[in-house]
Parts: sequence; C-alpha cells; structure tokens
Amino acid sequence: MSNTQETTPTAQKAPGADVTSKRAKIADFVSANGALVGLLVLCVAMFIATPDFLTPNNLLNVGIQASVVAILAFGQTFVIVTAGIDLSVGSVAALSAMVAAFTGQSWGMPPLVALLFGLLTGLAAGMLSGAATAYAKLPPFIATLAMLSVARGLTLVVSNGIPVPTSSVVTWLGGSIGPIPMPVVVLLVMGAIGWFILNRLSVGRAMYAVGGNLEAARLSGIPVKRVLVTVYALSGIFAAVAGLVLSGRLASAQPQAATGYELDAIAAVVIGGASLAGGVGRISGTLIGALVLAVIRNGLNLLNVSAFWQQVIIGLVIAVAVGIDVLRRKRA
Repeated sequence: MSNTQETTPTAQKAPGADVTSKRAKIADFVSANGALVGLLVLCVAMFIATPDFLTPNNLLNVGIQASVVAILAFGQTFVIVTAGIDLSVGSVAALSAMVAAFTGQSWGMPPLVALLFGLLTGLAAGMLSGAATAYAKLPPFIATLAMLSVARGLTLVVSNGIPVPTSSVVTWLGGSIGPIPMPVVVLLVMGAIGWFILNRLSVGRAMYAVGGNLEAARLSGIPVKRVLVTVYALSGIFAAVAGLVLSGRLASAQPQAATGYELDAIAAVVIGGASLAGGVGRISGTLIGALVLAVIRNGLNLLNVSAFWQQVIIGLVIAVAVGIDVLRRKRA
C-alpha cells in the first residue's frame, strides 16, 4: 500500500487583484481625508499659478488669515456635531472683544480682568442660546439668529458705534513671539483644547450621541439638555477668544468686527467633513477646512482676482462641500 499525500491548492490571486485592492485603499483614504487631499491639491495649484505662494512669509500670512475663522469654527464644530447651528458666533466675537476693551478703557479694569470679562461675555451669550434651544425648544437657527442680532446691537450700544482701543494683553494676542505670530499659536492651542474635549471627554462622546440620534441618546440616560447648553457655551467661549485675537490684530475693538464670519466658520466645518445632519465631525477636519478657505483667498489675492469673484468662488466651494456631504450620507 502506498501512502498518498493530499496537497491543498494555494489560493492564487487574480491578475488584477492587487491593483483593485490598491485602488480601493486609495479611494477609502480620499473618502476619509477628502479635505486634506483637496488642501494639498489646492496648495500645489496655487504654487504653480504663483511661486510666491509657498514662501515662508506668505504661509505665515495664511495661518494668520485662517486663525480667527478656525477658532470660531472649532466652537461651531461642537454645535454641528449635535445637529445644531450657531449663527451668532461673529456677533458674539465682536461683543466679547468690545466688552474686554470697554471694561479696560472706561472702567479702568486691569488687562487680565478685562480679558476675563470678554471671555465671560462669550460664555454667557452661548449659554443663553443653549438654554433657548434646550429648554425653550427654539430651533437652533432661530435662537442663534436672535442672539446674532442682540449681540451685534449690544456691541453698538456699548461702543456708541466707534472703535475702542484694546488693552496690552489683547494687543499681545495679535502680535508675535519672535517669528511666530500669536494668532497662529492661539489657533493651535484652541485646536488642541477642542480636540481634547471632543475625543477624550465624556461630554464629547455625548455630543456625537446627541447628534446621531437625540431620542436614543435621551433614552440611554444622556442628559441631552445639559449637553446642548454645554455645546453652545463652548461655542460662545471659542467665539470670545476669536474676537479677542481679531481685536488684538486690529489694536482696537471694532463695532462691526467679524461680520459674516459665522458663515465662514460653518463653511470650514462642512468642508472639513462634518455633516449638517449631526453625529459626524472632527477638529482636525475643521482646521483643514479653515485652511482651505484661507488658501483660496490668499492665492486669489496673489493672483489679483477681484474680491467680488472671490465671493463667487468661495460660494461654489461651499456648495460642492455640502453636495459631497449629501452624497456621502446617501451612500452610507
């Protein structure tokens, strides 16, 4: 009798299997990091169009231009993750900066105390919007639209419609440490704080749960109302910081400062991959979204493109970003 050996045939890959697998991995990477890929492509295109774009000084300018919108957008990310929206951040930023300047100039408060008053103003405005949404059951659009008007009106009342000089501390926020601009430093610090809140704290996980399914979050024991108030309060604080940085750059608190910035903040969050339907959003994506907007504006300025056409182009970018979000949700 002879012993027979059974051999198991080795699985052979189809000729195009490796290529298909690589394509699938690339497609998955682009889908998950579309904003980053878009930013890199945009930078290359701007460099080809104008070599001055990638100079160190111009890149620092891009960071400075992105700083205020990015800080506003970090706070907006919390709100959009919970399926809300905050239209008041630009006005709250202006009011916070004005309160900080006014308490320092007219009331003679020490610079750090005046800065604290500015931060508390943003916190209070955010908590009011959150309470109106969570307890009064106002739609976020209406609650924050009302706060937009109230905050801008109070800014004009406090300032009497004229700019107010800022304190030395606030002016320092608009300066630099050696070659590094302070607005960029503040941007990175606030981004790190936002990332930590969203990814390492229980309230961050609760935000995703509320945005994913509010009723399910409530039934699972998450204090939905408290989370919503916290979210808008954080948005108000981040708006206050953005307002202080902006007034530091201008060396004065301007009554009409940050007008329209709320739309740029929302655009940055959406371009960064967040979903307006809630439950999806990342601080890193928001930073990339803000950089995309800054790169577009900076590049178009270098190319001497009219500010009117810049608005058209930014609007088209926002429309494409929202369209991609809709397609992504349909596919999911």
